[in-house]
Amino acid sequence: QVQLVESGGGLVQAGDSLRLSCAASGRTFSSYNMGWFRQGPGKEREFVAAISWIAGNTYYADSVKGRFTISRDNAKNTVYLQMNSLKPEDTAVYYCGRQLPHYSGTRTASDYYAYWGQGTQVTVSS
Repeated sequence: QVQLVESGGGLVQAGDSLRLSCAASGRTFSSYNMGWFRQGPGKEREFVAAISWIAGNTYYADSVKGRFTISRDNAKNTVYLQMNSLKPEDTAVYYCGRQLPHYSGTRTASDYYAYWGQGTQVTVSS
């Protein structure tokens, strides 16, 4: 059974930084694209960032480009989201998702992710 466990959320002030972690179960973590999505109050889940299983290519939503960095440590089965210069509009529940192995299609749509974590709350005060 696949498990994804997010951590690192919290309450911060605008301009602060946070690093989210997502620990995944399983032995072939390096074979999966991983992504971060978020869902703010009254909003639909939206793409934040993704990192591919091969070459570690990264993808970002325009709203976070230059402020957020996604990375992965395959030895630790963990993907990270470093969030800098946080803004109140970044307030949301952040979810980690995993695609099917060796998937080469879109990485920015939640429908193409097979597994999800339970989410971690990030609140940014002004």
